[in-house]
Amino acid sequence: MIRLASLPPSRLAAMIGALALATVAAAWGFEFLGFAPCELCLAQRIPYYIGVPLAAVVALLAKGSQRAGLVVLALLFAGSAVFGLFHAGVEWGFWPGPTACTGAIKPAASIDGFLKNLKTTHVVRCDAVAIRILGLSLAVWNAVVSAGLVALAMFGFWRSYHAPSG
Repeated sequence: MIRLASLPPSRLAAMIGALALATVAAAWGFEFLGFAPCELCLAQRIPYYIGVPLAAVVALLAKGSQRAGLVVLALLFAGSAVFGLFHAGVEWGFWPGPTACTGAIKPAASIDGFLKNLKTTHVVRCDAVAIRILGLSLAVWNAVVSAGLVALAMFGFWRSYHAPSG
C-alpha cells in the first residue's frame, strides 16, 4: 500500500502524470467503444495533453524547480476542473454552450437542403450526455479527476518544503 504522505514531490509529479495519462486513455477508450466526443469534450483533453509530459519533466527536475512545476500543474488542472464544470453546466442547461454543438436545430428551407445537410453534417451535441458512470457525466468526472490532480500537485508543493532531507 502506498502511503501518500511519505512520497517525495518527484514521485507525486510522476503519479500526476500517470493518473492524467490513464484519464485521457480512458477517454480514448470510450471513443473507441463508440461514444463520440463533442467539441467541449475534445477541448477538455488539452490540459491532459500538456499535463502528462509536463508532469514527467517536473518529476525529473531539481527540488526547487519542482515547486514551480507543481504549481503550474495545479493551475493547469484547476483550469481543467473549471472547464469540466462549465461543460457539465451546459449539459444540465444552466447556461448555453458553443453554438456549433448546442441550441436549437434550424430547419432546412427545402427537402434538397435537408438532404444536403444530412449528408454533410454530423454534430455531436455538447448539451447531451453520451454516457453516465455512477450517475455522473464524463464532464463531471473530468472536473473530479482534475480537482484530485490539483490536490496532488499542491500536496507535492507542500511536501517539497516539509519532506525530510536524506
